[in-house]
Order: sequence, then structure tokens, then C-alpha cells
Amino acid sequence: MNEASSDAVERAMAAMSSEVLAVSHWTRVEFSSLLARKVRMGDITAGDANRADAEFEAILRESFLVLLPNQADFDLSKAFLAAYQTGLRAGDALHLAIASNHGARSIHSLDKGMISAGTTLGLSMRALA
Repeated sequence: MNEASSDAVERAMAAMSSEVLAVSHWTRVEFSSLLARKVRMGDITAGDANRADAEFEAILRESFLVLLPNQADFDLSKAFLAAYQTGLRAGDALHLAIASNHGARSIHSLDKGMISAGTTLGLSMRALA
């Protein structure tokens, strides 16, 4: 799905082609949520959503290590949420915890709030665009 930042994200991802790229199964849930919202809002059809989801799953299989969240990830995300000054939301805290617990050298995002929160928590954060 093309967004305003798509070209910048593609360039950044291409520059990381030699890196091990990882996402979690939570990312899959968030993408499905985005597609469902776009269908409900009338921005795309259900068929478009199904095609986008199939393409997303294919990209994940071909290019990413997909991490399964575990108890330690949920525990750390709860601890991250207790750092109230970060303003983290549950989903972002879970993303950061999974990355942290799996030894991510850096966490890349478009979300400036999550980048700021992760930096406050001592994580290596990078803006994609």
C-alpha cells in the first residue's frame, strides 16, 4: 500500500539489505487492523485488502525473520509502560520489548513518538524517513 513515506522507506530498507531484518507477529496483527480500518472507512475494497495482506505475508516470508512474542516480551512491555514519561501505548511498548529481548541492534520506525520513547528507554532507535 503506497503511503507518502513509501519511497523513503523502500530506500532505507534497500540500504539494510545485508542486515537481518525482523518483525514480530504483532506487526502482522497491526497490518491486518490497518487494512480492516481502511475497508470500514471505504478507502479500499475487501478484495484490495485481501491482496495487500497476501503481498505483505509474502514479503515477510521472503525477507524477514518473524518473531513470536513470549511472556518475557509482555513482561518487559509492561515495565516499559510504567515509564509514564514516554507516553507509550501498549502496541508500541510490545514492539520495543520484542526487539529489545531479541537483541535488536537498532529499531527502525516512522513513528516519532515511539522513537522518542525508545530513546528515553535506552534503546537504539532509527527514523526510517
